[in-house]
Amino acid sequence: MDGRVLESWARTAVAGLEKRCEEINSLNVFPIPDSDTGTNLLFTMRAALGAIDEYAGSGTKDVRQVAIALARGAVAGARGNSGVILSQVLRGIAEAAVTPAVDTRTVRTGLLMATNLVTDAVSYLVEGTIVTVLRCAADAAAEFPDEAPIAVTARAAADAAASALTRTPSQLEVLGTAGVVDAGGLGLVVILDALVTAVTGAPPDRAPIALHVPRRTPSTHRAELVPVSAPPASQRPHAHPGPGPECDEGSDQDFEVMYLVAESDEDRIAELRTTLNALGDSIVIVGDGRGGWSVHVHCTDAGAAVEAGLSAGRIHGIRVSSFLVDARDQGLLFPPVRTRPDQGERGIVAVVAGDGAAELFASEGATVLRCDDAPVTRAQLLGIIRQMGRTEVLVLPNGALTAQELVAVSAAARDARHEVLLLATSAMVQGLASLAVHDPEREAVDDAFAMSEAAAATRWGSLRIARERALTYVGTCEPGDGIGLMGHEVIVIEPDAVAAGRRLVDLVLGAGGELVTLLMGSEAPDGLDTELADHISQRHPGVEVMIYHGGQPGDLLQLGVE
Repeated sequence: MDGRVLESWARTAVAGLEKRCEEINSLNVFPIPDSDTGTNLLFTMRAALGAIDEYAGSGTKDVRQVAIALARGAVAGARGNSGVILSQVLRGIAEAAVTPAVDTRTVRTGLLMATNLVTDAVSYLVEGTIVTVLRCAADAAAEFPDEAPIAVTARAAADAAASALTRTPSQLEVLGTAGVVDAGGLGLVVILDALVTAVTGAPPDRAPIALHVPRRTPSTHRAELVPVSAPPASQRPHAHPGPGPECDEGSDQDFEVMYLVAESDEDRIAELRTTLNALGDSIVIVGDGRGGWSVHVHCTDAGAAVEAGLSAGRIHGIRVSSFLVDARDQGLLFPPVRTRPDQGERGIVAVVAGDGAAELFASEGATVLRCDDAPVTRAQLLGIIRQMGRTEVLVLPNGALTAQELVAVSAAARDARHEVLLLATSAMVQGLASLAVHDPEREAVDDAFAMSEAAAATRWGSLRIARERALTYVGTCEPGDGIGLMGHEVIVIEPDAVAAGRRLVDLVLGAGGELVTLLMGSEAPDGLDTELADHISQRHPGVEVMIYHGGQPGDLLQLGVE
């Protein structure tokens, strides 16, 4: 049992994962139901196998040389949480490979060290995942003395892993609710079965494992975090029931970020872990035992996660994937919609609040996404973009989503056949100004540029009633005061809303302007529009006033000055 058996193990594991990849993917409901656990394990194992040629050479007899090559390749090529954890299984074997032969001591010590490495690598451990299955395999192998035949030890570890896998739905509620075993745990069973095959010459003889179990109703405190059922992957909606195999809290991250770190040390890696814990979740940081580290995190700010790695050492091999992109590629969000002949190539999506505003944007040719009662989600915006079936889509967010959310949607919606351009409209009045210069005959990028310029040239503000006492840059407002905002900053506080409106108009027009658009809200008092229009005509002669009744909640009015 020399180094060649480890190479045989790796090849058999790759073959087994290739055969059962889709099956493992179909079980993937935790931490992110993106159906990629099987794919991640396969890519990681392929990277480990490929490293043998680079670091040891195919057919090498030296056990330690081959084991180290497998570990280095797995850490460098790890994909996803499951791949990172697999890399530590191979690293554990490499740390234990101190004799000329692969024996019971190698397997027993290697699995125990792998369990310790994974425990140190993840931030929060939870039962019912690949980590649990790994620990049970290590505990079973620990029962055998050094002189025990390796075939017996390997088979006991694989059997214990298979038994642990069947218990995962009762240990992790999201699995029990979905009625499936843990996807990563199944992948580890396939890999340990491959070890049995490599050392005995035959696959283990065991009854098929029940991968699907009766579903159970989620408890009250978790009902909002998990799906009630788990449809096939091709029909499953995208959701974030939890941040990772190590954490049992809710998560709503946009990106998975992975990179490698070289020229670092334990102290700087510990600081990096602390920084990433503040940025996201599902943090797993592992080493290859030779000064290389693999970093994994789920977060909303991918740039900040990468920047954090710069202080830890030399980073390379950066991979950033969007969960929305993955959901689109796998059909988890919305079915594709074919373009109808009468649709044309370019469409406009506008996020709008208020019946009047919705009619106004629709009359200008925009497809409207309402945000009256609840914030617009990324999935809703992505869905309406895809349902339009246009090859070019211009999006007027009108301040309803953050820049990070918009970037995630844009990345998910854009591909070789679809171009999605985001316009920097921070309010509906800016959206109206941009629509006024829209020209479908122009190239999409030119049209978007002209519309963005129109939005940027529109100074905008709003008039509201203060709901509570608050300190602002211009003083303290009391409940019931009229407050005027320029952009997002309070610049006017008056006891009377009409007086606050007049002063707001004067301040906004103080920098000049030719056209004022007033978009009246649902709470605007009667006569406010004519009062302000008269004030503008008297105090600012020559300025044109356009009044629309938007009916948007919250604002008494929005005003735009062009």
